[in-house]
Amino acid sequence: MFDHCLYFNTTALARQLESEWAKAFEPFDLTPPQAFLLRTVLDQPGLMQYEIANSMTISRPTATRALDGLKAKGLIERRSSARDGREQCIFPTPPAIAMHASLNEASVQVSKRLKKLLGADVFTDTVTKIRGVRSALR
Repeated sequence: MFDHCLYFNTTALARQLESEWAKAFEPFDLTPPQAFLLRTVLDQPGLMQYEIANSMTISRPTATRALDGLKAKGLIERRSSARDGREQCIFPTPPAIAMHASLNEASVQVSKRLKKLLGADVFTDTVTKIRGVRSALR
């Protein structure tokens, strides 16, 4: 019935991928959105909240909720921006820095599993096409 529906198929795929990533990040007590956001903070310490939201293509309130969860876990800290005291820059804490390599490795392992299941070319082609569709719909 919905074989040709982009919404249905991408949403169904997103649910399946959410499950895969949730298993990968469970040892860190992180949800997939929290883990990807933390990986962004670890890779680019000092970004402002709106910059994180923009880079991840999520709304500011969504970013704030995820950051609140990471702060409650002691993984990030907010500091007032030198440019504008109303904005806050996000920095990883020492416990977050300590898990950086393991968090990245968990992501690598999920991607390896998916590449093996789908084939490396199909995996890469699919990611590229989905990125293209996302860009076109902006």
